[in-house]
Amino acid sequence: MELNKVKNSLIDPLAVKLTESVNWLYIDGVSENTSDVYPISIIGEGPPILLLHGFDSCFMEYRRLAPYLNGRFKLIIPDLYGFGFCPRPKKETYGIKPIINHLIKLLKTLKYTSGVGLIGASMGGGIALQFAREYPSIINKILLLSPAGILGEPKPIPPPLDSLGACFLKQSFVRTMLCKQAFSNPIHAGKAEIQIASIHTNVPGWKRSLAAFAREGGIANCGLPLPEQPLSIIWGENDRILSKALRNNCIELLNCSHKRLEKCGHLPHIDKPDLVASHWEEYD
Repeated sequence: MELNKVKNSLIDPLAVKLTESVNWLYIDGVSENTSDVYPISIIGEGPPILLLHGFDSCFMEYRRLAPYLNGRFKLIIPDLYGFGFCPRPKKETYGIKPIINHLIKLLKTLKYTSGVGLIGASMGGGIALQFAREYPSIINKILLLSPAGILGEPKPIPPPLDSLGACFLKQSFVRTMLCKQAFSNPIHAGKAEIQIASIHTNVPGWKRSLAAFAREGGIANCGLPLPEQPLSIIWGENDRILSKALRNNCIELLNCSHKRLEKCGHLPHIDKPDLVASHWEEYD
């Protein structure tokens, strides 16, 4: 497993701690055989929260938020299907349907059938809305962090551009640039942050699954219909990935409580984890 190969090289102590909480689960209806196991970080005690990371990321994205919540909540932080350190079946398609299927089968494996909170960041925000709509009896509360995939239509990328795009995305200078762009101030993207942004890219099948995801058109148009659960959004006022116009359009569409954080970029759970945790506990 690639995670076992790289975890001793992690620079960020919070990432190391979160990695130590990873369980490898056989998930009935997802795993193809007994050795086909999926990584899920499970940490803390209390009411459960399912946390969904963004595009081409992994569970370590929540390393800074976890210490603020795990004293009062049980955090369930999977790698989304086709991302992070998940196995990549060769015959599988990759898109929102298999991601949702993986998540519901995961919760059933863990025996969570109701009362689950849901936090989704960036692409994970669009997925969170879709998941909450499909399983309203399981999810009781939603928080989106700079959500992506709310508006627009899927834009499938045909071969060979899908594979070429994945090759480009793996280049170290590209990953460094994107990592820096995610922060309100590029100087905050140090060696540890850049390492974590790229550490999963050597997982077998990474390029193949990313190309397949691109062919499906990614995550888009997840905003409506509105879910029935309480919904709130946190935006970084200095988000350099989602434009201000796009953010305002999302606010108008979703018509829910929202908070804008100063000196915060596209990753509120990285830039301002204490404020994200406080907001989760305050809103209904």
